[in-house]
Amino acid sequence: MASVFSDDIAIDLGTVNTLVHVVGRGIIIDEPSAVAVRNVAGVRDVLAVGHKAQAMLGRTPESIELIRPLRDGVIADFVATEEMLRQFIKRAKSKYGFLRPRILICVPASATPVERRAVYETAVSSGSRRVYIVEEPVAAAIGAGLPVDEPRGSMVIDIGGGTTDIAVLSLGGVLQARSLRCAGNAFDEAIIRYVRRRHHLLIGEANAERIKIEGGTAIVGAENRDVDIHIRGRDLRQGRPKSIVLTPSDIAEALDSPIDNIADFIQRSLEDLPPDIAADICERGICLTGGGALIDGLDKEFERRVGVAFTVPDRPMHCVIRGSATILEQLDKRQHLLLTP
Repeated sequence: MASVFSDDIAIDLGTVNTLVHVVGRGIIIDEPSAVAVRNVAGVRDVLAVGHKAQAMLGRTPESIELIRPLRDGVIADFVATEEMLRQFIKRAKSKYGFLRPRILICVPASATPVERRAVYETAVSSGSRRVYIVEEPVAAAIGAGLPVDEPRGSMVIDIGGGTTDIAVLSLGGVLQARSLRCAGNAFDEAIIRYVRRRHHLLIGEANAERIKIEGGTAIVGAENRDVDIHIRGRDLRQGRPKSIVLTPSDIAEALDSPIDNIADFIQRSLEDLPPDIAADICERGICLTGGGALIDGLDKEFERRVGVAFTVPDRPMHCVIRGSATILEQLDKRQHLLLTP
């Protein structure tokens, strides 16, 4: 009876974007993890969340603050996260779901018990009947369609906004799960540093993200990316506005350091695996998911640096939320994948 009058909701609570999937209805919400708060005499009043809050970035008066409530995939501001979840859940509930929903929510593989507990309590406070927690790369592997139930190793790399997560699964269980706090945000910061160092130009986070999306490539001299990125910022030497043009090769040079960090992280993870599992992965390749997988040539660059083939599934940004929804639908079968809050 409870399943008829309540919704089962899967949530990919990301550093940059939050996705909400309602079982039977698909992805209902895909919005930035952002909260706009007005602070008057020490009292915080939430004005907007998601797209509406993101639109205020860099344009708010002193009394309004734009908060990113998650940092490196874990909660940094409990009140803002709770309000954001509360509004997203309210929007996702159907008119017939008058009972509180069951929620499955993702956390990075490196999340500590304290961080997992914080996510659990925040989700409970935001209006859920029951809360389950699963590691992001585990959900990504299932969402990417990897044969995780077979007696062979499957490896997935999920490059999100705050963390890069790795999971190795076999026979339906997790053999290895770990995280590196270097991902999409680190790419943006690398672009900001490169533009400041090479062109003495100061640009913001939103501009850096646009550069990454429009012209981002991992391969210096990529022939298939013939696009020039026009950007405008403040000249650090003269203090006035200035425009420059970046090529994909410039962006590949800027991204070299964070890509090298992730490649080294993947290499160490492979070295720590049992020989038979490592052989399976070298034979089958590694699945690359998350928003970072959309950077042109990243799979080829990882293949060159690590020595193992990489594949990118269809819609890599939705792998985590699709896998979370699958786990929620198959809860009896996938119970062993859930974490203790």
